[in-house]
Order: sequence, then C-alpha cells, then structure tokens
Amino acid sequence: MALSKAQLPGTPHHFFECDIEDCERNCEFYCNICHTRLCKQCRDEHQRSPETKSHEVVLYQLRKRQLPKEKCKIHPTKDKELLCDECKIPICSKCTATQEHRGHTFTDLESIYTENFSHCQGEIAKIHEYFLPTSKDLQREINGDAKEIKKIMDSIRISMKAEAESLKSLVDKVASENIDEVNKIEISLLEKLNNQDTTIEKYITYLNDLDKKFHVFLSSLKPSKLLTAEDIQIQPLPETTNPVMPVFTAGKYSKENIAKLLGKVTFPNKNGEMRKVQPLKAKPPKSNPKPSSYQVMKDSKTTSSVKQTLSLSSSVTELRRFNVPYLNGVWHMSLDQSGRLWFSDGDCFLVQTDLQGNEIQIIKTSGEYEGYHTVTQDGDLIFTNMYTKVINRITPDNNITKFIKTEDWVPLSIYSSRINGDLLVGMGKGGEAKVTRYNKKGIEIQNIQRVNKGQELYRNPIYITENINGDICTSDLSKAAVVVVNKSGQHRFSYRAQGSGFYPYGICTDVLGHILVCYLLNIHLLDQDGQFLSLLLTPKQVSAPISVCVDDKYQLYVGDNLNNTVQVFKYLQ
Repeated sequence: MALSKAQLPGTPHHFFECDIEDCERNCEFYCNICHTRLCKQCRDEHQRSPETKSHEVVLYQLRKRQLPKEKCKIHPTKDKELLCDECKIPICSKCTATQEHRGHTFTDLESIYTENFSHCQGEIAKIHEYFLPTSKDLQREINGDAKEIKKIMDSIRISMKAEAESLKSLVDKVASENIDEVNKIEISLLEKLNNQDTTIEKYITYLNDLDKKFHVFLSSLKPSKLLTAEDIQIQPLPETTNPVMPVFTAGKYSKENIAKLLGKVTFPNKNGEMRKVQPLKAKPPKSNPKPSSYQVMKDSKTTSSVKQTLSLSSSVTELRRFNVPYLNGVWHMSLDQSGRLWFSDGDCFLVQTDLQGNEIQIIKTSGEYEGYHTVTQDGDLIFTNMYTKVINRITPDNNITKFIKTEDWVPLSIYSSRINGDLLVGMGKGGEAKVTRYNKKGIEIQNIQRVNKGQELYRNPIYITENINGDICTSDLSKAAVVVVNKSGQHRFSYRAQGSGFYPYGICTDVLGHILVCYLLNIHLLDQDGQFLSLLLTPKQVSAPISVCVDDKYQLYVGDNLNNTVQVFKYLQ
C-alpha cells in the first residue's frame, strides 16, 4: 500500500505528471521561476541547462504558488507583479519608474502571495483539525453543564419556596396570637375606663342635685334654712387614673436574619474535591485468556514469521463498529491480555468493555484527553493521576494501589512495554517535559529529556507507545510532531507531516513496525524510520479519529473524537 512518488502526502488521491513535453513520469519537484512541474530526471536536466541552472527548484510540496494574472490599470499590457512597500499596493514593473513610486522599495508579489496562501491553508487546517472540534467539545460541555445547572436550580427554587411557605405559616400564627393579645388588652383597658366613666357620671348627678339644693336655699324666705346651708360640704372629685397606653415594639430583624431563617445557596467547596477512584461492578475475567498480539510479538521467531506472511492490504475494510457506554468521545484505548478493551474520554471516565462494546466495569478518574492508561503483561491496569502525581495500579481482582509517586512531575501519558514490561511515562513540569522509564517494580531506570546538544526533545508528550525495535514513539501536541527516540534515548527522527496544521494524538505500532498516528482528520501511516507511507483511511470511512490500537488479529481499532463510536478495520493481509 506504499505510495508511489507521484502521490503527494496529504492529498492521497491526486497525481501530477511532469510538465516537460513527452515526459509521462510523475512529478516530484517544482521550478519556482518558470512554474514547471518536474520529475527527478527532468529536474537534473533543468539544473544542468545554462538557461535554467540558476532557477530555484524545490520539492513539489514546498513550491511557490503561481501569482494569478492581474493587469495593471495604468499599463494595461503589464501584469501586477510587485508590491510597493510604501504605498502598500500591487503594481507592475513599469510603475516603478513613475513619479508616484520613485525612490520607493518593492517586494516580489509572488513571494507574498505564496506566503499568504500557505498561511491561509495552515489556518484552515487548524480550524478544521483543532479549533472547530475543540469548540464543539466545549459547546457540548457547556450545554451539558447548562442542563445540569437548570436541574439543580429548579430543585433549589422548590426548596426555597417550601422554606418560605413554612416561614409564612409561622409568621401568620405568631401574628394571629399577637392580635388576640392586643384584643384582650383593649377590652381590659376599655372596661377600666367604663368604670371610671360610671363613677364620674354618678358624681355629675350628685353635683346637679346639690346645685338644685343650693338654689332652693337661695330662694327660701326663711333665714333659718339659709343658715343651714353652710353645713353642706361638696364631696371631692372621684379619683380617676389615666390609662396605661400599650406600645408596640417592632421586631428586630433584617434581610440577613431572614436569609438565615430561609437558608441560602452556597458552594461548600469552590475548587471541588477530588473524586476517589473506585471500581464498580467488576466482572471476573474469563479463564484461560487468549494471548494478546503483543505477547505474540515477544517471540522473535513468531514475529519474523508474521512479518513474512503479513503485508499492507490494497484497501482498508471496515469490519464492524460499536458504541462505548458512558463516554463522550473515545480519546484513548488500551487492550488487555484477555482481549478486552479499556476506553477513556475527556470527562474522566474509564470504561472496560468486551470486543463487542458491552460494559464490564467503569471507573471515575482524573484523566482527560491524554493517553493516561495502559495494561501490563500481567493484566494489571495502570493509570495516572495528574493532580496527585501518582501512578495507580489495579490488579485483575480489583485491588487498587498507589504504584509510583512522580514527585514534582505531572504524569501525562503511559505505556507498558510488550518487550520487557517496563513502564514508559511522558511527564511535564513548568514548561519542561521528559519520558521516564520504570521497571516492573516501579523503580526509575532512565530519563529521556534532551538531545546531545541540550535541546529539549519534548514539550507535551500526551500519547506514548513503543515499536517492535524498542523505539519510543510519542505524540507531542505542543511540538505538533511525532518524536521518536531509540531505546537508549537517542533522537532518531521527528515527523511533522507536510505543511501546517498537523496535531498528533493517539499513536500505536503494529507487528510490521508501522507507526499509526491520529490527527483528527485521518490516520498517518509511517514506516519504522518515519517515512510517510499513506493516509490510512478516507474521510468517508472516519470522521474524527483520535485514538488507535491493534489487536491480536491485526485489526485496527479507531476511536472517534466527536462521539462514543469505535470502528474496527482490516488493513493487513
């Protein structure tokens, strides 16, 4: 399935022939001066010719884009081919001698066009390969959070209304009792005043009677009667008391008091607590598990015979597909020795299924989009915790232990070697990154961080795997490259693909030493030395591949970034 030289990486279905007359060979090169496609032989002749030996000839993928023809309005017979650096407008060569542009500097418009063309292509690739998928993921998360918030807030509103109704009921009861007390006080006060009013009324009657009596004395003709008047004394006024008026003392309460009575919404933990990792409903593994493809690879004789019988198929065929429960995107997958699979997404879920996608168990972790889990030759699941900087181990009987503490380094990706059982861990710390090798007992035995000249090898090693020759292959998202070192840690090559917009994610190798790496739009197939062989699948076959692995039947499993679908393909024969 290797490409012919005419097939261009990134455009696997387009072939171009050499432009030289009577030459029917496929082009590999391009002359930037005369804009001619050239095969290798015609390129050599082009560079030997006295007329064209000074021309700039480059690989076809690195060619300058030919400037579209646009006539100058001032000089209609001339094409615009220069940019006036001062006026920032395209002009023809004849315009340079005019008064308007005299003394100005000029830049080749074709170079600017090529640069901007490539820039636009790179930006378009970034949009479709990274920004759009990432934005859709964020949008899905936001919409999910919005729905969850709506549910929670509805529940809180119901609780608040119930609290308010309860408080209102108590307020009404207390108010009713207070009003009853006021009514009783009013009756008592009025009764006392009524008694005083009766007393005064009687006294007034007495005074009226006495008044009449004195008038009788005054009208009497008998002096003896008037003399007796001095013996009559007016009774004093009856004593009365002013009523003690009640005073209402308003209750001392405030908005804060009411809030305390009714309760309020709070966040018990603003940062959120780390969830404990607990396996759920684990099913016992099947007895006599079938050896995995990697156990077969351990036997060099077997590997050699497999290489002799296997080769790339002329076409890639989809065998089946299934959905992984609970996941929102299949970001990473690991194959265990019993043929079962572990899948993870960007929401910290880790799910084990059988080969048909039936759930076996689910674990809530701290991992997200990285390749943070792997399965050892003994069937143990190994996964990292980026927050606690711990590598955990779960045995087949679901015994969880903290296996390795990585100190200040954050463990991002992990892979269990099928050659010797070592653990390869991609780590980061404060802008630095490295790959550390641990033996089966968790003892650190190797650190790979820089090349001989001190240059940093890694920036963000989010996925890691090992090839059959012991090479360590990592997908470094920040470097936009697949970085490969040999088992001694010496840099072999970095694969960045042609052009811009290459962001590698899931990575695996197969029994033939191929390197398969996802970049959201397709899967790049490389040979053991990093040479591009092909885009393995067509856009019709996959939508957004982000994770890959190969099982013991040499079948390719591809996880989708946009949903929980896993597709299984046959690509070896």
